[in-house]
Amino acid sequence: MVTVTINGLRLTVSEGMTILQVARQSGITIPTLCDHPRLTPYGGCRLCVVEVRGERLPQTACTRLAEDGMVVRTETAAIVAARRLVLQLLLETHADQGYAAGDKTETEFTHWLERYGVTPAEETAPRYPVNSDPNPFVWMDLNKCILCMRCIRACAEVQGRYVWGVRGRGLDMRIAAGADTTMLEARCESCGACVTFCPTGALDDKMSVGLGRPDRIVTTTCGYCGVGCNFDLYVKSNRIIRVAANAAAPVNGLSLCVKGHYGYDYVHHPDRLTRPKVRQYLLEGQGKREAGQPRGPWVEVDWDTALEITARKLRAARDTYGADSVAVLTSAKCTNEENYLMNKFARQVVGTNGIDHCARL
Repeated sequence: MVTVTINGLRLTVSEGMTILQVARQSGITIPTLCDHPRLTPYGGCRLCVVEVRGERLPQTACTRLAEDGMVVRTETAAIVAARRLVLQLLLETHADQGYAAGDKTETEFTHWLERYGVTPAEETAPRYPVNSDPNPFVWMDLNKCILCMRCIRACAEVQGRYVWGVRGRGLDMRIAAGADTTMLEARCESCGACVTFCPTGALDDKMSVGLGRPDRIVTTTCGYCGVGCNFDLYVKSNRIIRVAANAAAPVNGLSLCVKGHYGYDYVHHPDRLTRPKVRQYLLEGQGKREAGQPRGPWVEVDWDTALEITARKLRAARDTYGADSVAVLTSAKCTNEENYLMNKFARQVVGTNGIDHCARL
C-alpha cells in the first residue's frame, strides 16, 4: 500500500495504481480523452496532466504510478492553462460537419471543451470526406478524429480483431483500416467497439445519424442468443434509434456483437408478428379439417388460446400415432436452462428421445 495526497485528500491505495486510477477510485475528476478504464494507458492526449510536488514538469496522470508520499494537485492555474492549450491544439484540425448520432450531440470531447471554455478561433475546413467507409453500420468522419487511438486499442484489446492502425506522419497522420483499405476488407466484424470507445464521434452508428436525442433509455437483455448480454435501448417516440453497450452489464460490459449492436430494426418492421395467430378452423368445433379442405385465414388470438391449441394438437398426435411420431427441435439461441427444460419435456412428458437443436459448433 502507498499513501498519496490529491488536492489535500490523503489516500491509502494499492501499490501499482496510476494517479488517474487513484483519483477515479476516490471520486476526483481528472479530464482525459485517450484514456479509458477498460484499455491500456496510452498517455497521448496530455489532457490528464497534473502537478506533482517536486517534479519540474506536469505529469500524465494516466501513466504516472502513484508513489508513497506523493502530493498531487489537479486544477492549478498552470494545469488549467495547459489543458486549455491541449484542447485548442486539438481543435486546429478538428472539423464538425454538424451531424449527430443518437445521444452524441455531446461527446466527451465537446464536454471538456465546454468545461474549460475553449472554442475554435475560426471554422476549420474539413480535410476528409464524411461517411468515408462503406461499412453498413459504422459512420466514419476523420475530420472529428483527434488521434486518441482508442479505436485501435479497443479493436485489439477488447475485440481481438486488429482492424485499425495508423497511416501517415505529422499533420497527415490518420487512423486507417488494415493496409489503408475498407473496414470490411480489413476483417471488421462490425461489432461497434470502436464506436463505443470513440470520444469525439469520428466513428459513429450509421443507423442513428441524424435521429437526435432519445426520449428515454431502456436497459434490456439481448434476445439473439443465450449469452445474456445487456445493453441500452435509446428510444425516441416509441422507436429504437440506437443501441449502446452498458458498462454495468455483468456478462458483456462494453462488448457487443454485430447482431446485438445493430440488429434492432426488425422491431419496427411492418411484417413483424406481435401476437400469436392460428388457423380459423382450429377455433371452430373440434378443430378438425377434412383432407383437401382449405385451412382458412389466420386469426389473431391471445397467448393462452394459442398455447392451449398447441398442447391439444400435440397430445392428439402423440396419443394417435405414438410418442416417437413427435420430435422436438430447440435452439442454440436459448439459455442452457431453457434447453434443459425442453429435454425433460421431450423425454418425460412426450416420451420421445427425438430431440435436437440447431448448433453445430
